[in-house]
Amino acid sequence: METPPPHTEPTEPTEADIAAFKEQLGRPPRGLRAIAHRCPCGQPDVVETAPRLPDGTPFPTLYYLTCPRAASAIGTLEANGVMKEMSERLESDPELAAAYRAAHEDYIARRDAIEVLAGFPSAGGMPDRVKCLHVLVGHSLAAGPGVNPLGDETIAMLPEWWRKGPCVTPCEPSSAEPSSAEPSEPSEPSPGQPSA
Repeated sequence: METPPPHTEPTEPTEADIAAFKEQLGRPPRGLRAIAHRCPCGQPDVVETAPRLPDGTPFPTLYYLTCPRAASAIGTLEANGVMKEMSERLESDPELAAAYRAAHEDYIARRDAIEVLAGFPSAGGMPDRVKCLHVLVGHSLAAGPGVNPLGDETIAMLPEWWRKGPCVTPCEPSSAEPSSAEPSEPSEPSPGQPSA
C-alpha cells in the first residue's frame, strides 16, 4: 500500500466500538481495555487487551487485530510464505534482528506497564522468529510506524482494507436487542491469531 493508515491515539471503547467488535469477531470482547488503533473508516481495527482476562487467565497478546478484512489479507500473506521469508531474514540480517528485538522489548514494556506477566513471551514469535503477522500488524498500528519493522513491512504489503467502507455495520448501541444477523466473516480468528 502506498499510504498506510495514520497512527491514532488509544481511546476508551464506546458502546458503538463494542458493538463493532461483536460484529467483527462474532462475540463480545474479553479483557478489553482500549481501542488501540482506529481504522480510517472509523471502526476499531486493533484493541488493547488486559494481560489477564477477567477470570485471571494470562493473555499475553496485548494488541489484537479485529478488522476481518485486514485479518483476511494478512492470512493470505501468511499462506504465501511471508513469515518464513521474514524469519530467514532475521537470521541473516543483524540490523533487522536488532530492530525486531527492540520491538519485542517495546511490546513487553507496554504490557508490563499494565500488569507484569513474568515468564510469558511477547507475541507473534518475537524476538527470534515470525509466527503471526496479525500480532505484528496490531503492534505496528497501535505503537505507530518505526517501532516494529516487520509489522511495518507487513502493513506495506496489504491492500487499503478500509477503501470499501466499514467492515461491519453494527446495530445502534442504544438498541436493547442484540443483532440477530450473522457476522459477515467467520467468528474464529485467522490461523495463528489468538482469540481475544
